[in-house]
Amino acid sequence: MQKKPITNKLLWIFAIGQFGWSLLSGVITNWMVFYYTGVPTADSPNTGIFASSITQNPIFLSLTLFGLVMAVGRVFDAVTDPLIAGWSDRSNYKGGRRIPFMRAIAIPFALVTIGVFVIPQTASSGLNDVLLFVLIMTFYLFMTIFCTPYNALIAELGDTQEHRINVSTYISFTFIVGQSLSFMLPNLAGMLEGVAGSAAGSIKLAVAIMAAIACVAMLIPSLYIKERQYIDSKPSQTAPFKSLIKTFSNGQFRRFVYSDVIYFFALTLFQTGLAFYETRLMEIPETWTFPLTATMTAVSLLLYPVVNKLAPKLGKKKLIVTGFFCYSAVFLITSLCGKGLYWGFIIAVTAAVPMAILGILPQACVADVAELDRLESGEDRSGMFFAARTFAFKMGQAIAMVVFTSITVKKMVDGVETVLPSQDRLTAVIATVTCLIGACLFLLYNEKMILAKIEQLKGKE
Repeated sequence: MQKKPITNKLLWIFAIGQFGWSLLSGVITNWMVFYYTGVPTADSPNTGIFASSITQNPIFLSLTLFGLVMAVGRVFDAVTDPLIAGWSDRSNYKGGRRIPFMRAIAIPFALVTIGVFVIPQTASSGLNDVLLFVLIMTFYLFMTIFCTPYNALIAELGDTQEHRINVSTYISFTFIVGQSLSFMLPNLAGMLEGVAGSAAGSIKLAVAIMAAIACVAMLIPSLYIKERQYIDSKPSQTAPFKSLIKTFSNGQFRRFVYSDVIYFFALTLFQTGLAFYETRLMEIPETWTFPLTATMTAVSLLLYPVVNKLAPKLGKKKLIVTGFFCYSAVFLITSLCGKGLYWGFIIAVTAAVPMAILGILPQACVADVAELDRLESGEDRSGMFFAARTFAFKMGQAIAMVVFTSITVKKMVDGVETVLPSQDRLTAVIATVTCLIGACLFLLYNEKMILAKIEQLKGKE
């Protein structure tokens, strides 16, 4: 049967799903550490508002329970990626290999996000520790079930080089909007405090509202896109972990992944610490987090058309390396920043450049490698390529969570528990150095060879 042509309208509808899961991810990544750890200040009275619910003291060397829970969550998430990818690649459901997973998990994914901020607040800290651990594991499992098949569609809907760059641009746009909206959580909670009756209640209600919006966004492409009408997908015959090994045996993919792991380690350090940099180093009220993020998002979005046009002309590799160096500069500025709102705007504007570049182009690189592998092997394992990438970078994120929470563990100063400015600055310095290393490693990736082989093999189809 003749398949329907893939259009930019279809790619935009697909991209709405990215907005949904990125909003849920942003709520957890940007605010869970903020509300479950830390010390309240005059400018940020809600920092650590749920901290009394869970164990805060280091339990092994300088590792905190919270840091270990987050790290184990990312490792668990990474390990389940190839399992879900293999399941998706090998599936033959009536609705397709990808969409049925997305449709089934959207609502549970949103509900467990709410549960993270609501359930672990009993009178027993031990019970709360266990509940938080279970909820984090479940959150990451559900995110994998949605995102792994979703990411595989990037390569399958990106049937041409133009479509691969376009879909990467669109999902980057919706991702950054979702992440930016998540930074509005304190503002929304402030508006709801009169309704909820307390600061803690308003935060929970704000999370619930954001999760509901995210759920609708994830369901839109899941219900609208009829996968079989656009994609001629055949189930893979390779077992999950054998497929994972085959994926990592691809030399160009490994070169890409080396830099990606380090990049996400650095970026996770920075993102986890962003609210703290603003409130503790710059002494900006937490309600300014969203306006600053909105500024960064607006500037970044203005650059999207530029990146989209430059990528085919200059090549994705050159732009990605430029993005690495730009992010390194942002992290360095953060490590040296002083007090004042203007520091927040300096970082927001300078971060917009690498955000635009690295938000769009890495996914297109993975899609290129997956397409070349399909043409050479005759087997479509797109799901596993994206799962292998997320498997690798989530390991970097897991290490970053352990490093951040270990470096910023509270110290006793003049009889008061606090986090020293030098601790926050050290996390930004580490992010700077590792991001520079990532830039150097990405120089090993051979984009020209990959694209040339794709054109050659497609000409023979």
